[in-house]
Parts: sequence; structure tokens; C-alpha cells
Amino acid sequence: MIVKIEKIIAGGLGLARSEQGVVLVEAGLPGEVLDVQVFQEKPIRTARIVRVLEASADRTDPLDAPPTLNLAHATYEAQLVYKQGIVQDALNRIGKIQMQVSKTQPSPSQWHYRTVAQYGIDSGRFFYRERGSHEKRTLRADPIAHDRIDRLLRTVDPAKLGAAHEVVFRTSILTGETLAALIGEGTPQDYQKAALYLADLGLHGVSHARPGKYRFQHGAKLVWGEPSILEQYGKHALSVMVSSFAQVNPEAAGALFLEAAELAGAGETALDLYGGSGALGFHLASNYGKVTVLDINQESLDRGKKDAERLKIKNVKFQRGDARRMNLGYGTITLDPPRAGLTPEVIEMLGRSQADTLVYVSCDPATWARDVKQLGEWGFKLQEAIPWDFYPHTSHVEVLSLLQR
Repeated sequence: MIVKIEKIIAGGLGLARSEQGVVLVEAGLPGEVLDVQVFQEKPIRTARIVRVLEASADRTDPLDAPPTLNLAHATYEAQLVYKQGIVQDALNRIGKIQMQVSKTQPSPSQWHYRTVAQYGIDSGRFFYRERGSHEKRTLRADPIAHDRIDRLLRTVDPAKLGAAHEVVFRTSILTGETLAALIGEGTPQDYQKAALYLADLGLHGVSHARPGKYRFQHGAKLVWGEPSILEQYGKHALSVMVSSFAQVNPEAAGALFLEAAELAGAGETALDLYGGSGALGFHLASNYGKVTVLDINQESLDRGKKDAERLKIKNVKFQRGDARRMNLGYGTITLDPPRAGLTPEVIEMLGRSQADTLVYVSCDPATWARDVKQLGEWGFKLQEAIPWDFYPHTSHVEVLSLLQR
């Protein structure tokens, strides 16, 4: 069928309409007229481009990129506009709020920005899986992975990584050090030879993790070398592990943390909810008498405590606990929840709290917009919404927002 793309939606798909209803087109750009072939009818009709009849001025030359790069066919300037539109659409359609969101803040680096990457291993090769399938694409280069990780793809022999069927690399822009985790059956002892091979290539630490439903479900155990390295996030050099959660674009994340601290203002006490190892909480410390970082992950909290000691920051306290049972006495609360957003219980707790300022960081505009709408029922009014690009050439977008009452 012949369709015209109206806009980019979450997932990087172009939305068009036909006599049969909505059609979502892979790699379609706004304003383009396309000859497309439908390949999926449910849950939503989805199509691929057969021929571009009228191309957008924002279209760029095709890139042999990993399948995760679902906006690499557009200029970077256009990507920023699309991401602003994705957040605006979520706020209007889901949040039922007509406020204009800010322009998307760009990533300091457009390519080679990821300091963490995970690859499959099969038949002596590294691979990515194609989107929505089990098809394996051999990977010889990764244009969004940091240069050091990209070089490892060319120098590491996958056949020398033992029984591992996946590998994770984490490198540091600050120190130049790199860690690896080998994911596979067996015990750490089974991967000692592979660890020494990676050590000879200059890596600083190698861990082993057993396969699970999600990455590092069973944790990771050190096989050789150092368990952590330092990375710069905004004002602070913080410790990160190959198996721990830490933003993979440190330059972009650091800029967001600095802006979030500005939005949070100053006061006596602040709570950093879902605070992890305190990357955002540390940035609040200079403007608040006492900052409490609340999280359920003990490893992250322990790492944060050690960072606080090293940085000589004495007014940040790390506490293990459930967000649904938070202390209600804080006037300012920052929160960066999982992709699923806030539960009804947490929203009620925030509503019943003494907080008059919320700084909400989200990696999912849809759940963020839903939560902002529900927080409005407790008197919180959205003051600012700033899209932030941590992942150039993908449709992912972070949102930094300020709510007050």
C-alpha cells in the first residue's frame, strides 16, 4: 500500500493511516510517501518500506548498524525533534496535560557514547539478535559502543572465552579501564583461563555470571582483577561494576544530574528515592543539610557508602528500604524509578508526604506521563519537562521533570 508518515512514535516507528486503519512503518520518517508491505497484522498493523516515493530531507544514508539503532536513518538534529514529540505526545495523550515540553537536550557524543555493551557469542563470533526475532547478525563493529569496546570486538577471539555465550564490557571514560563479565554455565573457576586471556589484552577485571531470565539475575562473582572502576558523573567520580546498574552514557547522565540538582533547589532534608548508589543524591548534597538515598539493592547502597567515604561527603545517608514505606517527612524528593514507573502505593505515599517539590527522572515517557497525571490528583503541578538524549540513533528518551505544590 502507499502511505504518508505523520509522525514518529515510541519505538521509532513512523505512524501512517490507511483505509484499514493505522499502519506503523519501520524506518519511516514524517512527511514521507512510501510504498510499504505489511508483515504483521496484530497487535498493530506493521509494515516495512518497499520503496521510498517521496523522501524526507531528514533521511540519511543507510547505516550497517546494530538493530537497536532504530533512528539511525535520520539526521541527529531531526532525532532530537522526534524525541521531543514522543514526550509531548505522551504528556498530552496519556497525562492529559497541554503544557509545552522543552527541546531535547542532546548527548555530548553522538557516536561511541555507550560505556557498557553486551554481545552474544556463537560459533566463534560476536552477534546481535535482530529486533523481534531470534536471527543472529554477526557483529564486527559497534558504532555506539565506546572506542575501547569497539576495538575489543576486533581483537578478542570469542572462541577463547570458554563456555560463555554472552559477554558484557564496561569501560570508563575517566580512567580508561575496562571490565568484562562472562555469562555462561559453570563456576568462576571454569573461566580462569578466559579471564587471563582478557587480562593479557589489558582488561582490569573479569567476572562470571550464570545465565538468568534477565542480565545478572544471579549476580556476578569476580574471577580475576578488580571488581570496580571509577567513572565521572557530573561533579563526582563514582564507582561502577560490570554487573551493577549505572547510566551507560556518563557524559549525558552527568549533565542531567547537574540540572536535576538545580531544579531541586536547596533546603534542610531531601530524599533520593530509587537512589541506587547515590549518583543523583550526591549532587543534592551541597544544597541540602541531609540527603537520604533509599533503595532496595544492598550492593548499590554499600558501593555508595564507600564512595561517600572516599569523596568525604558526610551528609548523605544510605538506607535500605521499600519506596512504599518511605519516610513522609521530606520537603524535597527526587526519584528515578524503573521503566514501569510508580506503583499506586508509591504515588499515594508521595501524595501523603510533606514534599512540595518532586524531581522525577524517567526512562519511559508513557509511564512518566501516567504518573504525572496521578500525582496531579494529589496537588502536584508539572512545572518543567525536559527530554534528554542518552541514546542517540535510538528512539529511547529520558525525561527530567519538576513537579511542585
